[in-house]
Amino acid sequence: MSEDAATRWTGGKRTFGDFAPALAHYTDAVLFDEVWERPDLGRRDRSLITVAALTAMGKTDQLTFHLDHALQNGVTEVELKEAILHLAFYTGWPNGMSAMSVAKNVFASEA
Repeated sequence: MSEDAATRWTGGKRTFGDFAPALAHYTDAVLFDEVWERPDLGRRDRSLITVAALTAMGKTDQLTFHLDHALQNGVTEVELKEAILHLAFYTGWPNGMSAMSVAKNVFASEA
């Protein structure tokens, strides 16, 4: 997470703060501060689930952020590549190929 726990998440505010303050609020306060912090599922698992859902829906704009977020949450590049490969068979080959292209770019920028 780009903000430490003491300062709380502000990604929505940085992205949409002045343009769409309500969306920023719900992104930060509800999604990342409440849902992502629920104790019954860890961040690593939430990241894998999110990557799977975004891959399945072909939502590559959001996938860029969430692949990087998954790395921060302890999912490895190898695991993410394997997950995307596996998902390609269940979510459609074009979705898998698009997700892998996003992953390639994200991982290249991490190097």
